[in-house]
Amino acid sequence: MNKSNNISISQVAQRCVIAFFVLISVASMAQTRGTLTVVKDARIDTLIAKRLELSKAGGSSAATINNSGNGYRVQFFVSSNRTEAYNAQTRFNELYPEYKTYIIYSEPNFKVRAGDFRTKLEATRLMEQLRGQFTSLFIIFEKINLPDTK
Repeated sequence: MNKSNNISISQVAQRCVIAFFVLISVASMAQTRGTLTVVKDARIDTLIAKRLELSKAGGSSAATINNSGNGYRVQFFVSSNRTEAYNAQTRFNELYPEYKTYIIYSEPNFKVRAGDFRTKLEATRLMEQLRGQFTSLFIIFEKINLPDTK
């Protein structure tokens, strides 16, 4: 009889230990209710308002927000002398004020480019006009400022 009591006590002890671990695991999985505080940067509201303003002003297309794309420019002057590059830009602007000009520094040279053309044909037309005034002419494919379509 003693042996049966020992077995039953050990079984009871095992069951108590199992029950203890089950209760601990259930208690650790229980979630408590609390409060959540969202901290938002004020610039997000500013960006949303700006986006709404742009979409009301000119439609919701990406072209109204981002006015650049790939196209062509005519490079008409290259020199390592900055003053010569600015002089060439001034001379071009006097002859052709309707085109925008850009000076790009790519070590060691200053490159002067003109125009924002969507097609290579438009750039070729300008290059033909410039043949008498400038010697080194190239058509360059790069990111341009898209002309207004309105």
